[in-house]
Amino acid sequence: MKKILISDKLATDGINYLKAQSDIYIHFETGLSEDALCEIIGEFDALLIRSDTQVTPKLLHAAKKLTLIGRAGIGVDNVDISAATEMGVIVMNTPDANATTTAELTIAHLMSLSRHLPAADRSVRAGKWERSKFTGSEVAQKTLGIIGFGTIGRLVARRAAVLQMNVIAFDPFVSPEIYTDLGVKSVSLDDLVSRSDYITLHCPLIEKTRNIISATQFDKMKSSAMLVNCARGGLIDEVALYDALKNKKIAGAALDVFDVEPPSDSPLLTLENIVFTPHLGASTNEAQLAVSVEIAKQAVIFLRTGEAINALNLPRVSADELKKSSDFVTLATQLGKVLAALSAAPLTKIEVALFGKAADVPPRPVSVAALIGVLSGQFSTPVNRVNAEAIAKRQGLALVETVSQESQDYVSLIKLTGFSAEQTTSISGVLLGGRQPRLVSINDLDIEVIPDGTLLMTVHDDKPGVISVISAILGQANINISRMQVSAVDSQDRAMAVISISESLDAALLSQVSALASVHQVTQIVL
Repeated sequence: MKKILISDKLATDGINYLKAQSDIYIHFETGLSEDALCEIIGEFDALLIRSDTQVTPKLLHAAKKLTLIGRAGIGVDNVDISAATEMGVIVMNTPDANATTTAELTIAHLMSLSRHLPAADRSVRAGKWERSKFTGSEVAQKTLGIIGFGTIGRLVARRAAVLQMNVIAFDPFVSPEIYTDLGVKSVSLDDLVSRSDYITLHCPLIEKTRNIISATQFDKMKSSAMLVNCARGGLIDEVALYDALKNKKIAGAALDVFDVEPPSDSPLLTLENIVFTPHLGASTNEAQLAVSVEIAKQAVIFLRTGEAINALNLPRVSADELKKSSDFVTLATQLGKVLAALSAAPLTKIEVALFGKAADVPPRPVSVAALIGVLSGQFSTPVNRVNAEAIAKRQGLALVETVSQESQDYVSLIKLTGFSAEQTTSISGVLLGGRQPRLVSINDLDIEVIPDGTLLMTVHDDKPGVISVISAILGQANINISRMQVSAVDSQDRAMAVISISESLDAALLSQVSALASVHQVTQIVL
């Protein structure tokens, strides 16, 4: 039974969904300190959070079984994604479940700024009737600039179009077809800030977007421009914003998010031409329900099938694709372990080639599985499909993958080639009958081996008696031989034997086999 810890408030519907799953156990406890979380996190497979729980390296190191962090909502500023990736933990969110409510809040702020609604409300409550003071502006025919044109940005664009606004957007990662379909013009950031009457931000907070609106951008804005941020704190340089508002470089701003929340000491609070909300982007009944149910369903799917929907540190692979490639993934992992054992020096590059029917499956899960095989057992943290590529990159190990419909004498074949400073090693494997993994060649020598258990590989002179001497050494050590395969002879009149043995040889026995005059190489491979 998989165990899920819920450490922040989730809507009852999401919790009830999890309770209804017979193979899922949940523990719901909010308000825990980091130390308290560290004490209990070790027994859980998944952690579901909102914005209160801080997922730190300390917490991740205490989470020995954790495979998933699920954020009910879009923002993951409270999760150390790099540390999670390093520990092999998937981080997923629900980017679309609260998109509508955030888009609606953006439009609400836009209208509120245009008509001075908060100030007008305060005036009436004070017994005043200052109609001329609060003369506003129509948004129709004005230009709205959207920074970040993902799901929320596009929803804002659709609503702005209904308000008869002219919409431009900046997002270098969105294809031209999407802009065209929505009737939105793609522009540069400088063009956007200089042309827009209203500017709204809808991009994630990453290193490249931090302070994307700073003094440089404020100097280019219209003095009548108004700025809205319902995305993430940190996208706007708040010191520069204070200066722009105080000195009337822009007309107004509305913030739902801040560098520090709550912004109790911010000088922005002293200004009249800015309005605030306390991070309400996802605060509607519908959104709270949607994100809770969505993250609950995503967590269950992942724990059951391995499909990581909306994963932030793992490419999306569907459950069907995972199932289709699962046997090839198993084979690639085994081949990776063999390749690592055969490589005398650290590898600098691995080429993974898929041939025949193996080329029909998604190549990345297979090539990453080969990496996992090569790297497994070398690090204190488990190597899995989340962190394998990051660990390989850190180790200076490049990954290259190719696919070909050519059969290479087999219906489906995977070939791994490892490059090091001293040698190049290649091995190939197939699935017999579509399911049974077999190692079929090592360095172009044909040999059919079941890649399982402990294998003893020798390169020796092709002459009578060598195998019998090796077998005698094993027999005297009470080590059983279950299978043995011998390759064809190479150009140096040497053969290769791969022996499946009942248990691993200790250093003394390995030395005894290596000391045989006719034996040139001995490698023990534990799968």
